[in-house]
Amino acid sequence: MRIATPIPARATLKTSLPALLLLATLSISVFAEEAPTGTASVHQQQEAVATSERIMAEAKRRSGLLAQYLFMRDAYANSNDFAFRVIFNQYLSWYQTWVGNYPGARTSFSIVQKAARDDSPSPLDEGGYHAEPAVDAIARLAKGRQAVFFNENHSNPQTRSLTVQMLARLRAEGFDSFASETLYPDDIEDLIKRGYTTSASGFYTEEPVYADMINAAIKLGYRVYAYESSDSTGDAREADQARNLKRQVFKDHPDARLVVNAGYAHIQEHGKYLDGKAMAQHFARITDIDPLTIEQTMLISHEKSASDHPYYRAVMSKLAPREPIVFIDKDDKPWALKKDAYDVSVFFPEQDLQKGRPTWLALGGLRKPFEVTGHMCDKQYPCMVEARPLGQPEAAIPADRLVIEFKSRLVGHDDKVRQSSDPEPVADLWLRPGRYEIYSRDRSNNISHREQITVPGSAP
Repeated sequence: MRIATPIPARATLKTSLPALLLLATLSISVFAEEAPTGTASVHQQQEAVATSERIMAEAKRRSGLLAQYLFMRDAYANSNDFAFRVIFNQYLSWYQTWVGNYPGARTSFSIVQKAARDDSPSPLDEGGYHAEPAVDAIARLAKGRQAVFFNENHSNPQTRSLTVQMLARLRAEGFDSFASETLYPDDIEDLIKRGYTTSASGFYTEEPVYADMINAAIKLGYRVYAYESSDSTGDAREADQARNLKRQVFKDHPDARLVVNAGYAHIQEHGKYLDGKAMAQHFARITDIDPLTIEQTMLISHEKSASDHPYYRAVMSKLAPREPIVFIDKDDKPWALKKDAYDVSVFFPEQDLQKGRPTWLALGGLRKPFEVTGHMCDKQYPCMVEARPLGQPEAAIPADRLVIEFKSRLVGHDDKVRQSSDPEPVADLWLRPGRYEIYSRDRSNNISHREQITVPGSAP
């Protein structure tokens, strides 16, 4: 099913950002992985967006993220409307990432990656290419460049995990500025002073890996910028974002070296995007800077292997990588699936679960697993467990969070049923070495358990 959803009128960045982000995804004429045969009319799509916005607004009136998440999940489970589910599943997926349910988010929203006529030949078939760890190759390719642009799939934080790992490598190469999509401009000054994100910092910063990315950039000494357009859509939004980058980053620092994190095709360098051009195209035109563009959303695993790009399946079958990889030829030139649109394509490893959570949360060795059990819930299920560095307030986005469930009632979408005779549930938080305070919260947002822990080791 092809989807192109018009956007409702938007008043401010914060109040209508979900619809804006949804439009940017769906207007690329993608296929929803779970879409059955048939199509939804434009009117049905518009109604589904409006309904999704209302439900999300209602969810945000609940006390605490756990109650909001459960409200969103039940809204999805209680509807059989096809058009609504196709739209709302992306809204649900955002919440699932925010509470640490990454496999659930991948199930809820996934873009089928079919072979296309503009695909480059497979790096396995085209002679001269070899695979390299992405962190090493990208650091080398970035030498001498003034800008590096990464993209991500907002519903699959694995696609931002490599960007987190690259921040220290690129800082060591002389990059000094970092800009990220959907940060809120009115918090950026306080964010930099605090050194950590809160719910007031941005839209996707509610997700712990995204928050880790922003926090790490600040700690590494990057100048951090919020470049999102405040009141534009389509090509106007793309052009406004590019102007914001030029003005904010290069006006006072003309020799700045910039790292950008953006969504999907905002970083494409050629071709039509929405009703005009992508942000990266506008950026190159007005700055005369050719960014190194790193595509991270196309060569990833899906819940159904049939939804994977054929090249992805072939590379996984032959190489079975345990870390993100890219392909480089004998002249040190990178391979890209869409060679006219991007400079480099990243292949991410297949999802590997440990105690129900993906092991890519290790972020290339930056984080370690720390086991928590159902005793954190004090027999009040479900509960949400959060870990914050010791000394950070409750307003800070946690370093990691997860939801523990233990019940036998009828359940909603992606809910795991446990009987009373089952052993106590166990899961891992993934944390950088250091001291933390971990909390558990019930559905009323009350803290039911609190303790201090130490994750051994030294930060890389």
